[in-house]
Amino acid sequence: MTDPIIQARAVEKFYVQPGGKQIEVIAPIDLDVAGGQIIALLGPSGCGKSTLLRILSGLSQPSSGSVLWHGKPLAQQQPSAAIVFQSFALFPWLTVLENVEAPLEAHGMGAVERRKRALKAVDTVGLDGFETAYPKELSGGMKQRVGFARALAVEPEVLFMDEPFSALDVLTAESLRNELLELWLSKKMSSSAIFLVTHNIEEAVLLADRVIVLGKNPARVRADFQVDIPQWRDRKAARFVEYVDYVYRVMTEPEADHVPPGSVATTIPTIKATRQKYQMLPHARVGGITGLLELLADRGDREDIYRLSDQLVMDVEDLLPILEGCVLLGFATLKEGDVETTPDGRRFAEADIQDRKNLFREAALKHVVILQQIDNILHAKSDHSIPEEFFHDILDDHFSEDEVERQFSTALNWGRYAEIFDYDPETHRLLLAEHLDGNSHPAAARP
Repeated sequence: MTDPIIQARAVEKFYVQPGGKQIEVIAPIDLDVAGGQIIALLGPSGCGKSTLLRILSGLSQPSSGSVLWHGKPLAQQQPSAAIVFQSFALFPWLTVLENVEAPLEAHGMGAVERRKRALKAVDTVGLDGFETAYPKELSGGMKQRVGFARALAVEPEVLFMDEPFSALDVLTAESLRNELLELWLSKKMSSSAIFLVTHNIEEAVLLADRVIVLGKNPARVRADFQVDIPQWRDRKAARFVEYVDYVYRVMTEPEADHVPPGSVATTIPTIKATRQKYQMLPHARVGGITGLLELLADRGDREDIYRLSDQLVMDVEDLLPILEGCVLLGFATLKEGDVETTPDGRRFAEADIQDRKNLFREAALKHVVILQQIDNILHAKSDHSIPEEFFHDILDDHFSEDEVERQFSTALNWGRYAEIFDYDPETHRLLLAEHLDGNSHPAAARP
């Protein structure tokens, strides 16, 4: 076995809050990137996938631990790497050819060699004839091809790709995946390894030789396995579906141990996730939770998550928060890659509008810590109101600034729907529902 190109040893990332408290984003991780493989990094939204990619590529420094490139500290070298981002990140005032030449010019390459290398890369990705076009003249798929060409032109040893297909329509994304795989398998690209961050489980199993799945809060490796299916792969093949189902199980049951399909697959010892210091709400709106429960009710209260995602044409990135919301509220359970409604979930799906509010309110006040706190404080205060900043201060001790905003936004959506409280955007205060305008709201009566 050849020595790894990249070695991450106890790499950790945390951010220091104004008060000095550390918010851990990535728990200490050991990770090797070897040549001859496409490696896919999966994980739920906000778990730290892109942060880890930036650390491995040298764009960001770890808070602790080390990253080695061919056995030497990455910070002391100029690694042969390139990145294709989700956003096309093209210079609008430059032509296709000039955009591809830009990183070569930054490296000090001479004009003749630079032009030769850029023309070859443009031709490789099928953009010959568009060399003099500007980005505004290109479709989304063509813009991303320019991004591929720009990365390939520098002939990187490791090609990093940060969700490169997620901004494209379904057909264009599928076409570009196939083109990337054709370039890789035919060895028309000089890269020894591709490190792909994605939220699309099928995409990972379709392209990758090795798949790494991260958990969240903080990020840690939940699974690391080889995909022992020869290319090209058939999405409908039983073996393919086995791998997809396995990844769904890992992502939806973070506390359980799962064994990947096949005796050839390699696994790492499962690290039990530590208990979170504070409950984290999934970023799911009430409408999404309601719609999913109604759909499950129509399907006999149980469905395979992979089949459900496929039929809804939804990426796991979008579906998982809704599933997690249903589970948190006690409306559904997840087991072995299936979602099943509970009796409470069934009652919610069948209830009328007002009864649904009451059932949601009961579930939220039973299971959701932040809503319990808001409700208790609003009832305890003589004016039944509290400034928004009070709860921001609570969440600031547990989450990053951006995550605090997302958590509070979700809490507002759930709390206002359930008539636990109302929100005055002018004063930025939360108010007990029956005290907003002096009128009593029966649904907001304390149980």
